[in-house]
Amino acid sequence: MTRKTVRIAMNGVTGRMGYRQHLVRSILAIREEGGIDLGDGSVLWPEPVLVGRREQALKAIAERHGLDSWTTDLDAVLADESIDVYFDSQVTSAREEALKKAIAAGKHLYTEKPTATGLDGALELARSAQAAGVKHGVVQDKLFLPGLLKLKRLIDGGFFGRILSVRGEFGYWVFEGDWQEAQRPSWNYRAEDGGGIVVDMFPHWEYVLHGLFGRVRTVQAHAATHIPQRWDERRKPYDATADDSAYGIFELEGGIVAQINSSWAVRVNRDELVEFQVDGTEGSAVAGLRRCRVQHRSATPKPVWNPDLPATETFRDQWQEVPDNEEFDNGFKSQWELFLRHVATGAPYDWDLLAGARGVQLAELGLRSSTEGRRFDVPELSL
Repeated sequence: MTRKTVRIAMNGVTGRMGYRQHLVRSILAIREEGGIDLGDGSVLWPEPVLVGRREQALKAIAERHGLDSWTTDLDAVLADESIDVYFDSQVTSAREEALKKAIAAGKHLYTEKPTATGLDGALELARSAQAAGVKHGVVQDKLFLPGLLKLKRLIDGGFFGRILSVRGEFGYWVFEGDWQEAQRPSWNYRAEDGGGIVVDMFPHWEYVLHGLFGRVRTVQAHAATHIPQRWDERRKPYDATADDSAYGIFELEGGIVAQINSSWAVRVNRDELVEFQVDGTEGSAVAGLRRCRVQHRSATPKPVWNPDLPATETFRDQWQEVPDNEEFDNGFKSQWELFLRHVATGAPYDWDLLAGARGVQLAELGLRSSTEGRRFDVPELSL
């Protein structure tokens, strides 16, 4: 087969997500499998160029994985005509400016979310990329999770009848950093650095709800900072200025009501770190990262409320597991493959910078809703 090389400037690979999910489990995993078969006798071979601010960290990653190309000079790598794609997984506050530079340099874009710190900036990126004629995509990985792929199979098969509601629970306890090291970087809890769970998670909920059930029409949210003080990577105390928990109600097309709780200050009492319960006239399902369980109308028991007697039913045992019926790849890797095919062949690709702007819009309106105590309409966006 003929090998076609696509060179990718990967900015932010020294971070946890950029390194583990995007570099190791996506790009390097694609290389280990021999590249992406384009179906025309050629294979697309991704060649990563590591970009970041910490020279020693970049050098160590490159040596660990036998990579030759790394740099701390973003401008130089964008000026390099051999670079085809720019990928960004930096901190949110640095992303918008870097994406603008990449568009001006004529690079195709693939980026983590949120794409910008505000809706105006996110829309400007989408419009600029469209005008420049570059291909652009935004990471929307949760749509590729095995549990949600099974849920999509149920929706497409008409299992639910008319869908009534969606209830989501996401989160876990992130240690404060004093007596146990925090699992998330400290900037996540500083609003001035682009932190906050609304900014982080509402873009996820937008594409999950939009992709599975329909466009979000209204939002009402309450954001809270339950843990007001945390300790950073040097074990120094700092004030948490960003929200660590958010409670949202979303009305979707068709009258579906979605309620999603997101929190880094909750202890997990569920089977997976995120779960969505979908209730419809014909059946219900609970989907997580990997599992999906269902209860059809014909098999629904008839509980009777009686607080004077202990429950004799084990409710979770009354649900049926949805089989895999296929092999599921890493969700980040699956989306990378789709985007790189889009770049190489022009294959259809839906998750672009306009989709990313919808996520920024929902986060912005969610924070405004929390501040003003109001429900807001979510206008449809266009270029």
